[in-house]
Amino acid sequence: MKTFVLDTNVILHDPMAMFSFEGSRVVIPMPVIEELDTFKRSNDERGRSARLVARKLDELRKKGKLSNWVDLDNGGKLRVEMQMSDGLPKAFSIHTKDNEILSCAQFLRKHGENVVFISKDINLRIKAEALGLEAQDYEKEKIDIAELYRGWQELSAASADIDRFYKDKRLAMNGRPFAPNEFAILKDGSQSALARFDAKAGCLLPLLKSDSAPWGIKPLNMEQRLAIELLLNKEIQLVSLVGVAGSGKTILALAAAMHQTLEEKHYRRILIGRPVIAVGHDIGYLPGTKQEKLTNWMGAIYDNLSYLLERPKGSLETTDMDIQMLIEEGTIEIEAVTYLRGRSLPNLFIIIDDAQNLTPHEIKTIISRAGQGAKIVLTGDPYQIDNYYLDASSNGLTNLVERFKGQNLFGHVTFTKSERSPLAALASDLL
Repeated sequence: MKTFVLDTNVILHDPMAMFSFEGSRVVIPMPVIEELDTFKRSNDERGRSARLVARKLDELRKKGKLSNWVDLDNGGKLRVEMQMSDGLPKAFSIHTKDNEILSCAQFLRKHGENVVFISKDINLRIKAEALGLEAQDYEKEKIDIAELYRGWQELSAASADIDRFYKDKRLAMNGRPFAPNEFAILKDGSQSALARFDAKAGCLLPLLKSDSAPWGIKPLNMEQRLAIELLLNKEIQLVSLVGVAGSGKTILALAAAMHQTLEEKHYRRILIGRPVIAVGHDIGYLPGTKQEKLTNWMGAIYDNLSYLLERPKGSLETTDMDIQMLIEEGTIEIEAVTYLRGRSLPNLFIIIDDAQNLTPHEIKTIISRAGQGAKIVLTGDPYQIDNYYLDASSNGLTNLVERFKGQNLFGHVTFTKSERSPLAALASDLL
């Protein structure tokens, strides 16, 4: 039987991680408990995770002492380990919590346990390997990014089938598997057609909104047309847009939100959220009110709003006044995702930008806030991640795409082409 020793970052990433190793032994070193204690007063997601872990461990105390093996419902056992080895090489400073956790794992191995050290910290896994420990990333929520669901597929079709599709406004694809709301690009030489699979009808149907120009934004390529079809369909309540920088994900989502909120009045207001994570070195604390602080973090959102509200003969100041007026009226709310927990958000068009910087647990927390009549759009590029403990395969956005791809209320498009500028497109390809 393997003994899995969990690092602090694993438990903060997924508070239920201790229950994920079915039929195995799970050890939480005492330094991990001490580190969790430093996070428990925080109001962010790490603080909430730390408090949830503490409650779960407290519940397990009813089954027995945590210093001994406590039985878990999945057939495994759990223990909080206090013992540490004193045999670390001189290169390791025992005064760091990371090295104390490694020392605990080494102690268990020396006493005959088949130890696997689980951490999301790459450097700590390297140090564990240097000590001769088997070290792994937390793999439960990892997705094969190369096989990520695209939301559309290109098919060869007979010319007669394409003609019949245009005539009958539907086409059955017997034997060809489709996910609900997955798109098909039917091609026969120069003849082609775009279609969406409707799970209720059990066949391909024509696109109804793909040629629309919400808030004056016209689609520049096929992928953007598919995205507009999803964004303007009220029956599709959850949309994910994944792709390279400059592909139009955010501006299309904002244009669709403003069109359906300000013009069609389908939604009460627009809520735009973004994780507050710095690119490169953080600049530290920012002065001012919460809204003034957020202005610095939400520059990408304000840039897109300025473009959408730009008047042909107006000035930049006029555009800024329009944005401020919409915010003061409550029509548009810009918020850090940290503050969304506990809220109920009915009849809102919700956009979560840069969602690739969120953990699966944080994504779950955000989506569970959606009330009746709400629509959520998540955008992001899984190859531009600034969260140290996430990568293209383990972030919440790619996890959501794979988990939701069979649901009727979900739609997805993967963008492969940048439309921002030739320079931006070249940077995406070369860098």
